[in-house]
Amino acid sequence: MWHDPRIARLITLIRAVLRPPAGAARITLVLAFGALCHALFAAGVLAMIVAMFFGLSESLGSVPWPWATLANAALIVQFPLAHSLFLTTRGGRLLARLVPGPHGQTLATTTYAIIASAQLLALFALWTPSGIVWWRAEAAAFWAMTAAYATSWLILLKASFDAGAEVQSGALGWMSLLARIPPVFPDMPTRGLFRLIRQPIYVAFALTLWTPPVWTPDQLVLAIAFTAYCLLAPRLKERRFAARYGARFDQYRDEVPYALPRLPKDHPDAQ
Repeated sequence: MWHDPRIARLITLIRAVLRPPAGAARITLVLAFGALCHALFAAGVLAMIVAMFFGLSESLGSVPWPWATLANAALIVQFPLAHSLFLTTRGGRLLARLVPGPHGQTLATTTYAIIASAQLLALFALWTPSGIVWWRAEAAAFWAMTAAYATSWLILLKASFDAGAEVQSGALGWMSLLARIPPVFPDMPTRGLFRLIRQPIYVAFALTLWTPPVWTPDQLVLAIAFTAYCLLAPRLKERRFAARYGARFDQYRDEVPYALPRLPKDHPDAQ
């Protein structure tokens, strides 16, 4: 287990953090960033889990209708737009400049996680519910849908770990700066769920959208919009991977399907 690079990276990072070099100003900045990052991350994910569990029928938004339609649409659009923008080369440079001083580049992954978490929190906390509930699972159906919803989130957690937990959570930036070491990014992910499909994070995220036990027009609009994003946005990610990893990624792309696992009979080596 300790030879698994996904775990080895975390252990190396934690060991370095436990003996940080001196520097009161740096340590104060880093701990503040780390606390903000993980507090917002927890709040954003919790808001998403709870809000979708109730089909977006419960939230804090109170924009009067029909203006709520525009407000909710803006909340949906703002997340994928910024999420994709900051993953581009130009967006990465902008991300590094958001923190004044010499540490912006090192803290970029933490800054990215802070922004993404704040966007999720805004989306699910400020949504204005329509007040319409089409279907609410009951009895055995409720427990079946709840189990499916929980499983979808566990798959998303596993996929995030396989991709690099320190990057996905935003910890890489602040922990690297605390230890005064260069951020070490994960190699091209090919382990765990990435053996089955190339985009397990996006697929798992899409699964969470379609498995809540309560269905409303709000949940349907969100599910359609974000599922389209989950299917299309990774194409841009794969362009970056192709440029970065070259022939390695080309071979991986040829061997591993995009979003749906191959059946055994469809595997190239199957007899």
